[in-house]
Amino acid sequence: MTEDARGAECPCGRPEAYEHCCGRLHRGHAQAATPEELMRSRYSAFAIGDVGYLLCTWHPRTRPARLDLDPGQRWLRLDVLNSSDGGPFGTHGTVEFRAHYTAHGTPGTLHEHSRFTRHEGAWVYVDGTITA
Repeated sequence: MTEDARGAECPCGRPEAYEHCCGRLHRGHAQAATPEELMRSRYSAFAIGDVGYLLCTWHPRTRPARLDLDPGQRWLRLDVLNSSDGGPFGTHGTVEFRAHYTAHGTPGTLHEHSRFTRHEGAWVYVDGTITA
């Protein structure tokens, strides 16, 4: 990501600059405090192509050995529809979202119910159910 893009609005949809929103998580300067914050940061990682962050925030039990992102896919907008985190001492959470994209010029939407858990003190993505 270029220095100019770091001052741009964060891809996750929050009204903050990337640098102060998901960028701090991507750089390892902070950890996600809730499943929703982790999901937003993972969406931003997809948007900017940060495969390393995606893999390290995936539960080791369900994480793929490698992740190849489609260079023809552009993530456009994230809508968080619902989230639960079990409170400050919670160990499991869910996030329902719609992610809008174009893939090779064709628009699409991903609607997912994602599951998160704490692993070694940090929130991680476990898996998700894609709905129509």
